[in-house]
Amino acid sequence: MTSPLRIALIGAGVMGRQHHQHLQALDEAQLCAIADPGPQAADFAAECGVPYFADHQQMLERARPEAVIVANPNALHVSTALDCIAAGVPVLLEKPVGVHLDEVRELVAASARRGVPVLVGHHRRHNPLIARARELLEQGALGRLTTVTALWQLQKPDSYYDIPWRREAGAGMLLTNLIHDLDLLRHLCGEVRQVQAITSNGVRGFANEDSAAVLLQFEGGALGSLTGSDAVAAPWSWELDSGENPVYPRQADQPCYLLAGTRGALSIPQLKRWHYAEEGAGWHQPLLQVQEQFDADEALRRQLQHFVQVARGQAQPLVSAADAGRTLALVEAIRLAAESGRACTPENI
Repeated sequence: MTSPLRIALIGAGVMGRQHHQHLQALDEAQLCAIADPGPQAADFAAECGVPYFADHQQMLERARPEAVIVANPNALHVSTALDCIAAGVPVLLEKPVGVHLDEVRELVAASARRGVPVLVGHHRRHNPLIARARELLEQGALGRLTTVTALWQLQKPDSYYDIPWRREAGAGMLLTNLIHDLDLLRHLCGEVRQVQAITSNGVRGFANEDSAAVLLQFEGGALGSLTGSDAVAAPWSWELDSGENPVYPRQADQPCYLLAGTRGALSIPQLKRWHYAEEGAGWHQPLLQVQEQFDADEALRRQLQHFVQVARGQAQPLVSAADAGRTLALVEAIRLAAESGRACTPENI
């Protein structure tokens, strides 16, 4: 039998600890070291029974992991991943892939040059629910995709902003939260040709946005909208509707994405599909409803299983650095559109 893949964790915060929880349940991998300069990291490493390092470079040299999960602050993602690539160690890099497009281009080039794979942690793509939705779209169950409606509306408690950096420019919901929804829209509906956007900080008055309205034109011709706010008492978001993370009370009957085409429509996460009984029918005939089925599973666990395969050269990353870079480019285009009042096109990665 193949020995468990020795995986080190760089970053022992909330996301890093979530990865550790799922890693404990995998037979094909095991935690071998933790690197994090934070004051609680050494105690966490002791609890896990693995060596602790304040510096990830020392960890790479001494622990010699076979793969690494990078879950440190956003601004350190690319530089840390580049250190791992230089050491020849495959990387599972938490989202966002980076904070600037130029550094992401450097990461993509380094990964290709050294032949070291990078899997970016847009974990929702690994959810079987999303896999089934994508399959339905690829099979043409909705016909020609025509309109896309996405909602991300909830209320973060005031205590969320007790951490100072969360009130600063660049730390708003666009890069922190809506990047997940935009990545799923790209995954399901194709690349985005052009965006228009309006953002506001009118509720909290912080240096970042608390509300956004985005218009999207997809390469395939579909038109979409994404309306988001983290300052409203509302139930429409992936976090509250999907049940993916148990820390959020589930609103199981509420959709966050509505996809409509010439032959049918689909609500997500419910995976309810509507269609007419006959071609050519219209609004005077009743719509039929089908409950699509899928085998539920935990996206983060499936992502780790996929990462083991990627690290061993048995699979290509579902979300490569270049792919994740295109999502970051879309976020940047939305930011520029909101600032300029003009339609913007995402840059190439």
